[in-house]
Amino acid sequence: MPSPENMPEGDLAFAGKIIDKAIEHMMEKRCNSLAIASALLGGALGLLTRTLPDPVILNILQNAMDSVESGDMRRQAGKDHAGEA
Repeated sequence: MPSPENMPEGDLAFAGKIIDKAIEHMMEKRCNSLAIASALLGGALGLLTRTLPDPVILNILQNAMDSVESGDMRRQAGKDHAGEA
């Protein structure tokens, strides 16, 4: 998996749009938001474990935790976040 600096331009935006649409579809079908988030997180972690070493995954998760603890994610509430973590 390429690092963010080496990621082909447009891939992150494209993937983010697809995820946003999938979330929108599941919400329209009245899926529980915790179930949606858990499934997406599980899928993302599964993909990461197939493509990255554990220390890199832990760094990604630490960055996500830091964003939650600092309030960055809460300040963006209501905004789609796919591709931003």
